[in-house]
Amino acid sequence: MAIRLSRLAGLALIVAVPSTAQSFASQFPARVLAAHNAERARAGVPPLGWDNGLGNAAAAYAQRLAITGRFDHSDQNSRAGTGENLWMGTHGAFPVEAMIGSWASEKRWFKPGIFPNVSRRGWQAVGHYTQMIWPTTQRVGCALASTPTTDYLVCRYAAAGNVMGGRVP
Repeated sequence: MAIRLSRLAGLALIVAVPSTAQSFASQFPARVLAAHNAERARAGVPPLGWDNGLGNAAAAYAQRLAITGRFDHSDQNSRAGTGENLWMGTHGAFPVEAMIGSWASEKRWFKPGIFPNVSRRGWQAVGHYTQMIWPTTQRVGCALASTPTTDYLVCRYAAAGNVMGGRVP
């Protein structure tokens, strides 16, 4: 299988070919938003909107993760004012809803409060979830990069969440 970079509907997506990449890419933003906004509705915060600029930045970083095989957050100075969630797993084994659902599952350790005092296990145990539901975050852009064995999902958020002293519902 070859790796190809596709740009569909303003979304950069690295996909393995052959696949149903065009169908997936055209539905990707809506599926990402639906997964995020369902969790945000449960938390009682306003829905997010899709941001192509954030999606393109996420795509560049997802591609870097796929090429290097490294799995770590980007330098915060390179994405000032934006938050970031990362996911990595077996290529083709998980729908994007399950990827995002893994972040939402951190809710089981979450307790409302003033960040970072928002978890029964330390804020790192809920950091993906709190970024998803951060009340002042308004936009998201995500991208998926794949190798023959691994999928990398990167989501970028504006404004960034997980701000020290911020209230999380």
